[in-house]
Amino acid sequence: MIRDKEILVIDTDGSKLGIMSAKDAQKLAIEKNLDLVKIAPQAKPPVCRILDFGKYQFEQQKREKEAKKNQKVMSIKEIRMFSAIDTHDFETKVNQAIKFLKSGDKLKVSVRFRKRAIAHPELGAELLDRFKDACAEFGTVEKPAKMEGRSIVMFISPKASK
Repeated sequence: MIRDKEILVIDTDGSKLGIMSAKDAQKLAIEKNLDLVKIAPQAKPPVCRILDFGKYQFEQQKREKEAKKNQKVMSIKEIRMFSAIDTHDFETKVNQAIKFLKSGDKLKVSVRFRKRAIAHPELGAELLDRFKDACAEFGTVEKPAKMEGRSIVMFISPKASK
């Protein structure tokens, strides 16, 4: 299915066979019981290779799968607190946050206000400042505390490991 008049042909072992017509290259591939595959269509002249196309596709899929495996997936974990939180509960949330940051996840820390507590948003901001200081060794603030509806939200990303 190669429509170009002249193509650069590469053999199965990687050696260049030179520039030839597409028909001649196709005949050569058929003689070797292999396929003629266009590797670089944008090149002048286009580069084609004689190879087993099924095996080529399999190896390409294998490489893509390997690249996906090595990819680090970063997810966002959320920690919710209320403006009136006890010290032990706060420490538990901090420990959980540190665990998430060590594993390389981003954090969304939110302080929710119930009923009339919304009248004192400075308490939530103070709580987030304490939280930020407690996690300072393991993460940095990506987005500072911001009021969103009935809650204050802050994003923390993990520090780059050495």
